[in-house]
Amino acid sequence: MEAAGEIFAEYGYRAATVRQICEKAKANVAAINYHFRDKDGLYLAVLRHLNKVHAEKNPTSSGLGSKATAEQKLRAFISAMLHRMLDEDSPDWHMKLMAREMIEPTHALDAMVEESVRPLQQELEIIVREFLGADAQDEVVRLSTLSVASQCVFYHHCRSIISRLFPQQKYGSQKIDTLVEHVTRFSLAALKNSAKERKRKSR
Repeated sequence: MEAAGEIFAEYGYRAATVRQICEKAKANVAAINYHFRDKDGLYLAVLRHLNKVHAEKNPTSSGLGSKATAEQKLRAFISAMLHRMLDEDSPDWHMKLMAREMIEPTHALDAMVEESVRPLQQELEIIVREFLGADAQDEVVRLSTLSVASQCVFYHHCRSIISRLFPQQKYGSQKIDTLVEHVTRFSLAALKNSAKERKRKSR
């Protein structure tokens, strides 16, 4: 799995070969057919493994009890997302592979969206609705949810540009926590203002 992840991240799904993977893993080519059926099955298994590892290490509800406030839930969600994407302890190929899948979608993307991305989107949508109100228009909730998520994704996908614009921007654990607080405050201000505007217009 590790060898396959590194090869897929380096060359992309289409260019990577089973032979390259088996040579790196020091395994017999037949092992892939036996365990994963084919290259497609191996690739999907690697993506599922990657998501499972990050979800277990940084759960979105970490440390929250049943009485957690909407603000606490939002902060925990943002923290999980940023730590998953920027964790310097994770192998470099993890997020590189995910970024490749975004740029060059494969057959596996539909499965990953349904199994991993959609549940996260729905979880964040529930949190956002707590701020905007149960009667908020679906489009407003959707756009607000995407705005929160996009802030988290930006710091990973534009990392190369950010490092050139702002060399002082680091991504150690404490620095990620600083980003968590910033993104949370920024999002809270927007959501609370949106809720206030909705109440004003409804009068």
